Amino acid sequence: MNLLENKIALVTGAGSGIGKAIAQLYAREGAKLVLTDISEKAGEGSLAEIKKVAGQGIFIKADSSIPSDNERVVSVAMKEFGALHIAVNNAGIGGTLKYVGEYPVDDWERVISVNLSGVFYGMRYQIPAILSSGGGSIVNIASIMGRVAVRGSSAYVAAKHGVIGLTETAALEYAKQNLRVNSIGPGYISTPLLMNMLDEARLKYLEGLHPMGRLGKPEEVAELALWLNSDKASFVTGSYYNMDGGYLAQ
Repeated sequence: MNLLENKIALVTGAGSGIGKAIAQLYAREGAKLVLTDISEKAGEGSLAEIKKVAGQGIFIKADSSIPSDNERVVSVAMKEFGALHIAVNNAGIGGTLKYVGEYPVDDWERVISVNLSGVFYGMRYQIPAILSSGGGSIVNIASIMGRVAVRGSSAYVAAKHGVIGLTETAALEYAKQNLRVNSIGPGYISTPLLMNMLDEARLKYLEGLHPMGRLGKPEEVAELALWLNSDKASFVTGSYYNMDGGYLAQ
């Protein structure tokens, strides 16, 4: 049997990169998918690829930073499939690169609203649905910047630190209700969004930050997210798993 057979799984930011890789792997493992993305074109494209290999699912255009969008997504999922067992809160943005004393207030609020509040809004509505479905598992995509910092990214670093704390809190609160909550901290991952921003020199620099000498792949993050959201990780909750080629070991 596939690892996620007969499971209903919600993946935010599923139009590209890590979210897309997770959605595709979950579909291959038997889950029925509820995909969200702020880009309708990207989200519909991701769903179309899943359906090409006999995967099942729906796409809902949604902005994770808007509470009502998160509520609507869960409501549609429950109406369409009658249950929700798994969620991956992956949607995120990078933000402006400025020191704290120069950081634009509007940019701060946008990064926090997507990367931190968006995870809270997601869980706020996902958790009751998962509990009513008999329990399940949530994975929140944090970052290595949830444990350390980098100059110029105060909003991103603060948000990702917050995601880890939020994950740990929810894990404690629901540990006895058959709901597990964990987070993943990717290093620099070779996503289209990142690669389009890099010239050769910058790419070499980022690769050199990782002891393994390369960037990670979205599919590698997806494999960890699959394990955490499967019954194979049944005694794992409140944990943070860095997937970073050795970055945090330095």
